[in-house]
Amino acid sequence: MNFNEEQQETSSNKAVVYFNKYKAMYQFYLDQTTPHLKYRWSLLVGLLLLFFLRIVTSQGWYVVCYGLGIYLLNQFLAFLTPKFDMSLQQDSQNNELETGEMSDEFKPFIRRLPEFKFWHNATRATGIALVLTLFTIFDIPVFWPILLVYFIVLFALTMRRQIDHMIKYKYIPLDIGKKKYTSHK
Repeated sequence: MNFNEEQQETSSNKAVVYFNKYKAMYQFYLDQTTPHLKYRWSLLVGLLLLFFLRIVTSQGWYVVCYGLGIYLLNQFLAFLTPKFDMSLQQDSQNNELETGEMSDEFKPFIRRLPEFKFWHNATRATGIALVLTLFTIFDIPVFWPILLVYFIVLFALTMRRQIDHMIKYKYIPLDIGKKKYTSHK
């Protein structure tokens, strides 16, 4: 091994060390935000408001806005969807009814995408979209009302299908209206 190869290997090792150091620091601060639900979501709402303010005042970057909207819709659907296929669970319950072996086992709703991952992905995507609005190369000229109408139609159809699925398999993915138990100490 000559001097240049040794120097390149050393510099790449330094890059890996720095990358791992900043990755660990990022993960540490991310772990610190986990219990602060309201502050995390307030941060995301603030970033989204900043992004939409940027879009409205600059009168551009509609494709970036549309891309962010589609990504957030996809993440939201994964958040609302159960991790396990409800139709398979329904089939097993039907088989239990036929055989007479009914199980009263509690089966909690487990999301395909947990709340923290949903927030993290949405925040990261909004930050990236904000950065993209700083470069004119991403300001592709489009007729924005068509994108808006298409997004609204896509949202309505997708949510209707998701709500039909929720009604058919009788599950509620949100904590709205559920009893909250507190311990008396």
